[in-house]
Amino acid sequence: MRVLYFGVLKDAFGRGDEEMVLAEGASVADLITACRGRYAGAGKIWDSMAVAVNQEYARAEMVLGEGDEVALLPPVSGG
Repeated sequence: MRVLYFGVLKDAFGRGDEEMVLAEGASVADLITACRGRYAGAGKIWDSMAVAVNQEYARAEMVLGEGDEVALLPPVSGG
């Protein structure tokens, strides 16, 4: 699947997207766990991350497929 990074994630990871392979039956929550483990420096933003799968918001329990496009959308702050 293709994973897209936005906002601070794009800066933190130094890239806007990457291809990832997860086990069959993996969910959005599994993807977040995998990313969190690889990029622990992103801190608490993982707890409030919005996720879109194929351009529609998705819940943590949604099962991902091989060709899915997953967007990780960190919270936005302004001032």
